[in-house]
Amino acid sequence: MNYTTRKATEDDFEGILGLIKELAAFENAPEKVLNTVEQMKAEQDLFHCYVVETEAHEIIGMALYYFAYYTWVGKSLYLDDLYVKEAYRGHRIGSDLLELLFQTAREHNCKRVRWQVLNWNAPAIALYQKCGAEIDNEWSNCDFDAKGIREFEVL
Repeated sequence: MNYTTRKATEDDFEGILGLIKELAAFENAPEKVLNTVEQMKAEQDLFHCYVVETEAHEIIGMALYYFAYYTWVGKSLYLDDLYVKEAYRGHRIGSDLLELLFQTAREHNCKRVRWQVLNWNAPAIALYQKCGAEIDNEWSNCDFDAKGIREFEVL
């Protein structure tokens, strides 16, 4: 299978958002996607993305990431989403995206690469473990949505 992996441009945001929505549906949370193409354009300085496209210029995969700072180690690359359309899985696309992300982390002198995986996503966990990732089952996410942020108070 022939495909190209490259840095995303603003012209790719619609396709990227489509993949984000597919991923949310796969994770049984389609209603949680509130992002829009317009929001991505306004906030594009906050994230980076690699896309994978076919010869017909269809975006079939992506890895969206940003740089973060962790107090214990310093500069890090945080992979927010890695997704490949179901019909294109099994062709090393996810592995190629991971290799590209780790190359980027090395180029930017990152001390850590981090991401999350749902504990029921066995194929993803198997890939990550095959690559040598340490899967941490000790930490839990703490999230507040926009309403929670507005209404936050310590009780």
